[in-house]
Amino acid sequence: MRFQSGWGFDPHPGYSGPSREMGQRNKVFPSVDAAVADIPDGATIMFGGFGGAGFPNNLIQGLARRGARDLKVISNNCGTGDGELGFLFKNHQVGRVVAAFPGPGAKYFHEQFDAGKIELELVPQGILCERMRAFGAGIPAFYSPVGVGTEIAAGKEERIIHGRRYILEEALGADYAFIKAHRADRMGNLVYRKTARNFNPIMATAAKTAIVEVDEIVETGVLDPESIVTPSIYVDRIVQAKGMRFV
Repeated sequence: MRFQSGWGFDPHPGYSGPSREMGQRNKVFPSVDAAVADIPDGATIMFGGFGGAGFPNNLIQGLARRGARDLKVISNNCGTGDGELGFLFKNHQVGRVVAAFPGPGAKYFHEQFDAGKIELELVPQGILCERMRAFGAGIPAFYSPVGVGTEIAAGKEERIIHGRRYILEEALGADYAFIKAHRADRMGNLVYRKTARNFNPIMATAAKTAIVEVDEIVETGVLDPESIVTPSIYVDRIVQAKGMRFV
């Protein structure tokens, strides 16, 4: 798929090695920095969050410290000042962006975009969601009427179905998804808090490796099965980072 880089790197560099619990590898990492220690230059990363809610701020800060460059970023927006994804743009770590709403507060993105240092693929918000959902469902592409006859349709295949014009949209996947949840058990089942759910569950299904920061980690079996939104099969790494937002 578009933007995907190689996935052949060691998943736990410098990590002491996973223990095993209930036949599953240990997904709990000791720190944010350990959870993002292998992110390479050129990686494609999805970032959950919307309107300040559900952003994996601690993972973003860890990635800023990691210093990986030429990242391909998929997110609803491009940060607000020094917050959220603003850390990565301020550090000049991003080379390409797929976003629905860069936002007037994303000053570092706008400065670099205006200077021709960052590429942008602007995608309608609903189509952004559906492209990621399609990837997670194994659907390579789909037809949509959104954007027909506009710049969004440039270079895309068009068909008439039942008398209506549609354009072909490709599914959108990534090497990593950085997501934020409220609670996780040690297997990786996730519970979200209110609107912080937003893009996070979809992104977890659309990435090769899903890394999640949570407020609380509980023992397996504690979470009410009816409250679990993201099943453990989609989660690869968990780190607890309660109460931390910005450095």
